[in-house]
Amino acid sequence: MTANTTSGKPSLRVERELQRAGYRLVAGMDEVGRGALAGPVSVGVVVIDEACRSAPVGVKDSKLLSHQVRERLVPKIQRWATAYAVGHASPQEIDQYGIMVALRFAGTRALAALSVAPDLIILDGNHDWLTDPGRVGLLGLAESEDRGVPCAPVRTMVKADLFCSSVAGASVLAKVERDTLMVALAAEVPGYAWELNKGYSAPEHFAALASHGPSVHHRRSWRLPGVSQRAGMDHVAMTVP
Repeated sequence: MTANTTSGKPSLRVERELQRAGYRLVAGMDEVGRGALAGPVSVGVVVIDEACRSAPVGVKDSKLLSHQVRERLVPKIQRWATAYAVGHASPQEIDQYGIMVALRFAGTRALAALSVAPDLIILDGNHDWLTDPGRVGLLGLAESEDRGVPCAPVRTMVKADLFCSSVAGASVLAKVERDTLMVALAAEVPGYAWELNKGYSAPEHFAALASHGPSVHHRRSWRLPGVSQRAGMDHVAMTVP
């Protein structure tokens, strides 16, 4: 799915086109934390209907906003959206099943937490990692999470967070919630400066890994700087059935 825009900011143009095509409840979905070394991968979803007006002023891709602006936007997005949610997948799930399946776990959990069932999902990017290939139940998603999750069609769209207000809003919600989780983990496991780097690559994070090794919140199947692959995988081997 593609979009042409010259506005320089997200709008509801794509969402309105889909609604005119018969998809009344359109959900925008985006992920954060895919490239982090530690912490969960998180997926936000924002649903809008025909009654939703333009998004709150300032809503755009979370990477383009300061953390202060993102935090101020959260309650505005929540009031604006018909429904919203954020889902997470743990580092252990990333290690055991891989990042793509973990993204599906997080997205499915976000959808299950919604108060409505979307008719269509706009997914940022060019790869549909959300659609269930028929293996989720076998891969460990709890039956209670899998039951009743809406199976809406998915439209992928490159840079949807730049064009679609629903996707941009989902990006902001996911980013703020994940950042909050990482700040809490920084207090629980000090030394990695997660309150600053949120689990991503950073000099102070690299230095801590070299000095202390990985924590339980690190993705040990990844090539962590300063940590041998064998040392990182020893823990994974003990947790994979």
